[in-house]
Amino acid sequence: MALGRRKQLILQAIIEDYINTAEPVGSRTVSKKYLTNVSPATIRNEMADLEEMGYIEQPHTSAGRVPSDKGYRLYVDELMDKKALNEQEYEYIRREFMEVVGEIDLLIKQASRILSAMTKYASIVTAPQFKRTSLKHLQLIKVDNRNILAVIVTDAGIIKNSIIRIDNDIEDGILERINKILNHKLMGLSIAELMNIDIAKLEADVGPIIEYRQVLNKVLPELLQALRYSERVEVFSDGAANLLDLPEYSDVQKAKDFFNVLNENELLYELLNDVSNNITVTIGKENKIHQLKDCSLITATYSYNGKIIGSIGVLGPTRMKYSRVISIVDCLTQSLSEILTKIVK
Repeated sequence: MALGRRKQLILQAIIEDYINTAEPVGSRTVSKKYLTNVSPATIRNEMADLEEMGYIEQPHTSAGRVPSDKGYRLYVDELMDKKALNEQEYEYIRREFMEVVGEIDLLIKQASRILSAMTKYASIVTAPQFKRTSLKHLQLIKVDNRNILAVIVTDAGIIKNSIIRIDNDIEDGILERINKILNHKLMGLSIAELMNIDIAKLEADVGPIIEYRQVLNKVLPELLQALRYSERVEVFSDGAANLLDLPEYSDVQKAKDFFNVLNENELLYELLNDVSNNITVTIGKENKIHQLKDCSLITATYSYNGKIIGSIGVLGPTRMKYSRVISIVDCLTQSLSEILTKIVK
């Protein structure tokens, strides 16, 4: 059943007042602050209908009402006024990113910090996911007579280093030749393709020179091991302490449950793993994780050259400032994607 315009305005007023005050909202508050031309008695009747329809609830013995998950969902989807960030806020995001430009991991950590600082909630950001990228360059660098440094670079700018120990010294010319062979054969392959590469065939292509094969026998397993390790995606979080300032988390057990989730990287990755291209708002009991049934999660993806390589999220109470958080998430993901595309060649 669709809500009439007056019920929509009353629901919007209740939600926005509750978001700002964390106090149950009564009919007199709605009449005095929001709908001054409607009597408290009329508003009271409309609120009774909204409660019966499941959009608002009565907490304990309070005379006021609070939004339900269903009410928040309607608010986010249809009633909320969307407000863009101002120029100072845009500039703040750009300036904060420019402080760490060039360092991919630092850039992602900075994104998490910016999110928590601007929203005052907890932020979650996945590092660029290796399996979604391809190999851009492999460089073998001689450290000494027994050690070679393998530097693996992907097209998303992710860099992994691995020390490879060899039995015998390798001449610089041979090492340079191996570099060329490997880059010629492997460059542009996706991580999935590299995982399934036929090592025996690659060794046959290299030829019979024993020094080549000695290094290949060492390099290829190390390369694949480094790539497999990189599939364990890092998740950065920030701002958990922000939640302690909110009345929802004055309950010790509730706060403990929330912090336990933030300490479980696998749970955080699960939250962000299936994020769609668009900004997504998950409210209360819509969350898959039981400990977050009283929380809302706003997520989006960031990309490199149009290719999605990671996700970000903001986690807070269902009494979240949805419009502002959505604007921040939107601006940050666009800025992060633009910077990654510019700095990663």
